[in-house]
Amino acid sequence: MSISLTPAAADRVKRFLERRGHGLGLRLGVKKTGCSGFAYVVNYADAIGGDDVVFENQGVKIVVDRDSLGLIDGTQVDFIKDGLNEAFRFRNPNVKGECGCGESFTV
Repeated sequence: MSISLTPAAADRVKRFLERRGHGLGLRLGVKKTGCSGFAYVVNYADAIGGDDVVFENQGVKIVVDRDSLGLIDGTQVDFIKDGLNEAFRFRNPNVKGECGCGESFTV
């Protein structure tokens, strides 16, 4: 099982954590929502719970709850800048379909 970051995503997370002044790393998960079923949840990881799995990639800790891990195992997180827009992008090998707006996915 693994979650990985591209160099651009790792750099972005490191810079956000430096500006924030605290935090252990990146918390990644999913929630039921949207027209396709699931959406990614990205936040700071301030603590590691007993139900969390921790990966380290590109010098960044990635914390994922066990319930989400089955849906996002193998995902690569990238950070994309396109003009004024910037966002994390997910390359999830488990995805079977996405909604038209790209906000949710099915597995």
